[in-house]
Amino acid sequence: MRLALVAVAFATIGAGAGPAPGQQASPMAASPMEVAEPFKVGTFEIDGAARVGLVLRDALVVTIGEANEALERNPAYPPVPMPQDMLDLIGRYEYGVKRRLYEIVNHMADHEMIDGDPRPEFVHAVEDVRTLPPIMYPGKILNAAVNFYSHVEESGTPEERAEARRQRRENRGVPYLFLKPSRGAVVGNGDPVVIPWGRDRTDWEVELGAVIGRAAKYVSAAEAEDHVFGYTVTLDISDRGGRPPGGNPLRSDWFVGKGHDTFAPMGPWIVPKEFYGNPMEKLRQTLSVGGEQMQEAQAGDMIHTLWELVEYGSSIITLFPGDVINNGTSGGVGMGTAVRGEQRFLQPGDLIEATIDGIGTLRMPVVAEGEPEGGTGARLPPVGSYRRN
Repeated sequence: MRLALVAVAFATIGAGAGPAPGQQASPMAASPMEVAEPFKVGTFEIDGAARVGLVLRDALVVTIGEANEALERNPAYPPVPMPQDMLDLIGRYEYGVKRRLYEIVNHMADHEMIDGDPRPEFVHAVEDVRTLPPIMYPGKILNAAVNFYSHVEESGTPEERAEARRQRRENRGVPYLFLKPSRGAVVGNGDPVVIPWGRDRTDWEVELGAVIGRAAKYVSAAEAEDHVFGYTVTLDISDRGGRPPGGNPLRSDWFVGKGHDTFAPMGPWIVPKEFYGNPMEKLRQTLSVGGEQMQEAQAGDMIHTLWELVEYGSSIITLFPGDVINNGTSGGVGMGTAVRGEQRFLQPGDLIEATIDGIGTLRMPVVAEGEPEGGTGARLPPVGSYRRN
């Protein structure tokens, strides 16, 4: 069954619905748009280059540029410039690109290009291409700190945890957001998460990433969903080793804790919001390490809704298309003792599997970084040089 969407007329770039088989349609017609089946969007390395693609059934990658060239051989479809990267796709999605992507999927379905054999050259099996980070790279990433009740006071006694969560429910306050680095930290599905040299307390956190689709400044939570393009799976990998003593008296250091290379896995792709639904009703996020489930949570455990995070973030800085807001993580992180009774941190050889139902799974192998050479003593030192427990 085709998924019905509200029609939008694009007068200047030809938003006509694709013709039914045997019919010709005016390219300027503005009719309700339907799509043969839902899709996701991602970035993939194909023939040595990064390409933006549609993902069908989590199994097939359709390179958008080549698929559009094939579609435009039919004169009923006017030329529509295709995005060169994901940031371009997100920024122009509501300005003609969405309708053209729907037309591509419908054309493929009508002409048996999805289930047929052989498939067109612009259709690739997911396992035959390298999956890159879907956005290369977000302008900014905002992460919510301690935004699930099950993550409050995870290392305390049962009584301390219960009391801390009771107090948090009575005093929610405003969200806490911090900046996560983008380029360097963002890696794609299957890329290694690197434990930095000397850092022995590397932790995991699975999170829902909301990708901004329209610029937002002082946006109300009631209108926040209108500014979202779609959703992806993210990991907030964390270094719990802290700063060494001495020098600057500040002990909290979010750059150390969150800012290392490979500490922001993202992907494997993005689900446009019309194909996912309301995350505050359907969210389920899980994470396992080495096959052992560590985290599982639903939206009802969140302290602040995703929409409140958008309202708060946009009250501080303008959010632009391609920016990402992560919803926070739940109980079960490595430093916590509530779930397993003891702390556990990532080790070389581990495999992290982070899943959000309806979006996909990130599978990230864990490796250790070798000892770097040189330096004058100003580097971040090994945790073992200043912490013994």
